[in-house]
Amino acid sequence: MRGISRTSLAEVTRRLDENVLASAGTPQSGVSLGSELFEVVALLGNEHSLRRWLADQANPAEAKSGLIGQLLESRVSPSAVLVAGDVVSARWSGPRDLVDAMERMAVYATVAQLQTASGLDELEDELFRFQRIVIAQPALRDALTRDGAAPELRLSLVENLLSGKVHPATLVLVGEAVARPRGRTLEQALDNFGQLVAERAKRYVAVVRSAVALSEQQQSRLGAALSRAYGRDIHLNIEVAPEIVGGLSIQVGDEVIDGTIAGRIAEAQRRLAG
Repeated sequence: MRGISRTSLAEVTRRLDENVLASAGTPQSGVSLGSELFEVVALLGNEHSLRRWLADQANPAEAKSGLIGQLLESRVSPSAVLVAGDVVSARWSGPRDLVDAMERMAVYATVAQLQTASGLDELEDELFRFQRIVIAQPALRDALTRDGAAPELRLSLVENLLSGKVHPATLVLVGEAVARPRGRTLEQALDNFGQLVAERAKRYVAVVRSAVALSEQQQSRLGAALSRAYGRDIHLNIEVAPEIVGGLSIQVGDEVIDGTIAGRIAEAQRRLAG
């Protein structure tokens, strides 16, 4: 987000932290709030005219918060109504930024009680491992993304696979990525949630592909080197990929550092072909 949307996002995030999450009593309360806010995201995604009206800067903020309150009052908790009202009352560059901001609030609420480094590490690892499992098992991916399959059926499959095996926050985020990816692939939705969790922890995520497993000492050195290079803590998601032969491939956001043998061979072949 840029310009006015970036300013509004900072403000609604501050209000979420100070007015809602600071008084959340249990981890489950944050997860429940996150689930409710995801329902608001779904509502805005389904109602084109509504989200356009709410994003229109010419409409009064009070009218926007009043309308969303009327729509949600009997459907979600007062805390969810408060957060949704704050989001729709803010000024956004367009409808997409409004819905993206609501989704961010849903993610932030879901992970609210996991703000320790170890808690967020565990959540990020669970999201990444599930993403790798989906990529490695085409039949599972097909079942989770099949066109025409009801979202309820997809959610049921996710719950059967993960319930009791991952943190409740992970279950909510994976379920949302599967049931309502908002025009993204399943992998993109999971990656987006992982990036938002890392952003919440004020750090970056580096996806590292290595031909062999890295020792804890190697991971520590690599993490420290990347943190120095990017000026922020780095969370490593490591994938063992024998097909790269040797070396490392590292992706941080849109930047890819390819130091693999396979990558160098491919580059040499491109130069020869050129």
